[in-house]
Amino acid sequence: MATTLWPAATITLLLLLLCSSIPNSESQQEYVNNKQLNCHQNDTNSTNGNLCNSVSSCTSYLTFKSSVPDYTTPVSIGYLLNSTAADIASANNITDVQSIAVDTLITVPVTCSCSGPYYQHNASYKIKALGETYFGIANNTYQSLTTCQALMAQNTYGERDLVAGLNIHVPLRCACPTRNQSEAGFKYLLTYLVSRGESISSIAEIFGVDRQSILEANQLSDTSVIFYFTPISVPLKTEPPTNIQRAAAPPDSSPPPPAVAVAGDSNSSKKWVIVGIVVGVVVLLLVCAALFFFCFYRRRLVQPPSPTPVAKAFSGSTTTEVTIPTTQSWSLSSEGVRYAIESLSVYKFEELQKATGFFSEENKIKGSVYRASFKGDYAAVKILKGDVSGEINILKRINHFNIIRLSGFCVHKGDTYLVYEFAENDSLEDWLHSGTKKYENSVSLSWVQRVHIAHDVADALNYLHNYTSPPHVHKNLKSGNVLLDGNFRAKVSNFGLARTVEGEGDDGGFQLTRHVVGTQGYMPPEYIENGLITPKIDVFALGVVLLELLSGREAVGRDKNGSGEQMLSVTVNQVLEGENVREKLRGFMDPNLRDEYPLELAYSMAELAKRCVARDLNSRPQISEVLMTLSKIQSSTLDWDPSDELERSRSVSQISDSR
Repeated sequence: MATTLWPAATITLLLLLLCSSIPNSESQQEYVNNKQLNCHQNDTNSTNGNLCNSVSSCTSYLTFKSSVPDYTTPVSIGYLLNSTAADIASANNITDVQSIAVDTLITVPVTCSCSGPYYQHNASYKIKALGETYFGIANNTYQSLTTCQALMAQNTYGERDLVAGLNIHVPLRCACPTRNQSEAGFKYLLTYLVSRGESISSIAEIFGVDRQSILEANQLSDTSVIFYFTPISVPLKTEPPTNIQRAAAPPDSSPPPPAVAVAGDSNSSKKWVIVGIVVGVVVLLLVCAALFFFCFYRRRLVQPPSPTPVAKAFSGSTTTEVTIPTTQSWSLSSEGVRYAIESLSVYKFEELQKATGFFSEENKIKGSVYRASFKGDYAAVKILKGDVSGEINILKRINHFNIIRLSGFCVHKGDTYLVYEFAENDSLEDWLHSGTKKYENSVSLSWVQRVHIAHDVADALNYLHNYTSPPHVHKNLKSGNVLLDGNFRAKVSNFGLARTVEGEGDDGGFQLTRHVVGTQGYMPPEYIENGLITPKIDVFALGVVLLELLSGREAVGRDKNGSGEQMLSVTVNQVLEGENVREKLRGFMDPNLRDEYPLELAYSMAELAKRCVARDLNSRPQISEVLMTLSKIQSSTLDWDPSDELERSRSVSQISDSR
């Protein structure tokens, strides 16, 4: 009997060990500890980010401590963290233009999404000066909301390649509740910055949650040590408090982060003393400057007006002053003027002339858009006529990495000049249809690049539909309005036709219009025939863009006989219906890909595009579902080995030759 029980017991033990070694999909996130400080040691997932172990996207919260001189307003903090000033103001019970006291801890609402195996909220950062490092950007600028390991893993630039003016991708640490947490009533996970002297118990008290829930969320035990200036995940059942009150920290009650050898730093404590002195001097200079300008401004107020009134700056003449115009010659509404003056840079017309080479043909990008250079930094200047306050008011409410950023404006002789961030690689349309090649080694967009672009565009639309208040529809999405930056990350542009749409239900609200405007091939039937505007108008257009990415064809092309036009949205049905679907799909795919793509993933994207361009709007998926599907395709693409596809193609070719 003993000899028969022993093998059974052994097998049971082995099975238990095996089960315990399999990752649990409901497991919580690993606390990053102090491993974030060693940039060149990346042997743990915790430094790369929180693992995707639940839904692919959710609303999450970050914490950020206001700091001088750059980040003391919702606008500046929102720009750094890729959140909206309005959302930050609402979450902290302040106005969107209110100055925040230094060292005040605020909460920042963000969209947390799966990017490959990790949860993250994407932001971008422009290197300001020579000498900035991934370590400093992660731990100082972004206050440990990211790690130098994650920055190095998701950027192609080496540590020594960081130069002033360079834009880098910043994956911010966030997470979504697991199924177990959701069943326990938790709706959000907040990334909390631990302060000196804080403990799990004190943090739990701040947010009114059970201490054990925080321990479990970070895979900590009662004896675990947490370090200040490290992030931990705090599960919340409700939105975080609008005013976080921290307890006074007892001196040296929590262990400091260990000293880490960083290039150029021989003594960590001396470094921070020097930093403290520099910050103090900067603050003193800022205060003195503020007093000087205050006194100077008051003196100007009591002086008689100059012969040329300042208001003329908005009716043709140029001046260094910026005031709200008193005439009606402006191309912006009063609301647009108010916001523009508060939030945007104001350029003189002479500055734009110089930056664009007097709007020369050499600097013309397309239409009325010109490339400009301001002290070595490139921008795009767009000339518009008429009332453009609608576009400005839309852009005022949105702030997303995959949406082109408006940075400034100028008004001259009734025309408005809008200054946007510069997209080095032009538009998606240029790369797919006009044969534009930016680099000698880039014959065409690769499969990986196309999937990233598709995901970026869907991410931007998901933000517009579900995370702006009120929701917005772009209404003019097309490959020509998808711009590509230096890393081929997509930026949705041209919000001239964008609309707010409020309503209830899964499909959002709707509007009716008699003024149907758009681009042929991208407009859905319900909009063309009845003027119906819903979020599904963007889903249809995204489906067409997906088909362009797959096939390299234009939205409207010639039919087989060459006698008429055929919509790409109709062609896909012929490809994916009937027999030999995958063979027909191979014939549909862009020849420039040269069969270097995973056929099954291409089929999945084609099926998704087909659903997006369904004639019945109710048959189209919501943008959140589109984003989720593209996230899975993107994740699978990261695991795809192009050599496997090449080998498979050779095998097929050999079989054909033998026949």
